[in-house]
Amino acid sequence: METQTEYVTAPPAGIILIEGNRYMRDADGRLVPEELVSAQDKLKDQTVRKIIEYAEKLSAEIARFRGHTFDDVTTLVDLLAEKYNTKLGGEKGNTTVRSIDGCLKVVVQVQDQLSFGEELQIAKHLVDGCISAWSTDARPEIRALVEHAFNVDQAGKINRSALFALRRLDIDDPQWRDAMKALGDAIQIIGSREYVRFYKRPNPRGRWEAITIDLAAA
Repeated sequence: METQTEYVTAPPAGIILIEGNRYMRDADGRLVPEELVSAQDKLKDQTVRKIIEYAEKLSAEIARFRGHTFDDVTTLVDLLAEKYNTKLGGEKGNTTVRSIDGCLKVVVQVQDQLSFGEELQIAKHLVDGCISAWSTDARPEIRALVEHAFNVDQAGKINRSALFALRRLDIDDPQWRDAMKALGDAIQIIGSREYVRFYKRPNPRGRWEAITIDLAAA
């Protein structure tokens, strides 16, 4: 006599089977019998789970694509360096690769991740001293730039671009130069991050358009 194999169908996502009974787990961790869950809550649960499933797959696919892209560009750079005894790209590994027709390009950029040490407070103290010493001679735009540079935003982050703008000011004052030296010493490179961007244009003289792989900007 042949033995028949019984196949048990897995329950839908979000449904927990216990001794043949179907439950759904609520936000407090309690198991609620499925029949006690409203149709509205079931619909919301199914919709969210469906979207998240697609999102996780897409995220994994983008991660693989990003890795392959960096590998392809790195391989190209290595091959060119080996053949021509040179390297493609600019400082810190920044690289731009274009198609023959000039209508497509891939840009790989390496951006330093910065932090600021305790010298930043010394720089702020010195800059405040400069502003006080200059009194009415200090131009309003410089005062505004200083206040903007050392202001911490709601996320607790310092305005880096404004700080760098301070360093570009050509002010012949010993205390200001000391402040800018302290500011320079405060900058610490704690790592780097690679970015890759894609562009296309209709013809070699057309305007570059970014190929968006950003859900918020798509």
